[in-house]
Amino acid sequence: MSNPLDDLNAHYQAMPPVAAMRIRATAFDGERLQLHAPLDANVNDKDCAFGGSLASLMTLAGWGLLTLKLGQAGLQAEVYVADSQLRYLRPLYTDLRGDAALAPDVDWDAVLRAFRERGRARASVMAWVHGPEGEVVAELEGRFALLRPA
Repeated sequence: MSNPLDDLNAHYQAMPPVAAMRIRATAFDGERLQLHAPLDANVNDKDCAFGGSLASLMTLAGWGLLTLKLGQAGLQAEVYVADSQLRYLRPLYTDLRGDAALAPDVDWDAVLRAFRERGRARASVMAWVHGPEGEVVAELEGRFALLRPA
């Protein structure tokens, strides 16, 4: 039997830009997914984390969270980011550590019901990148589309 985190990491590594960032899923407790990426693969000209890498890590955390939660429900879907809003709060000079969870207003049972009935649904997530003391250095609010595979 395969490990969902191993499967998710294999999927991440199959995408060349993500593989170059060396992003990997490190933990999933059923509600929150944690990702890590080394600073040396995501550094900008100011020796801090590249903003695009922060955005990618948070987007991939949201995508991965929904993929894993659907898997827990015995479902497969094509998951796409529909839109997102980002806030960069301060520079990050250490490895990228991020996590994602469903947005507080999401009724996951209703999302699953819509997906089962219509073959599509939407779900909102919150994602964050944390600094060395656990402080939030960037945050994302995103809406994702979940579509039945063709």
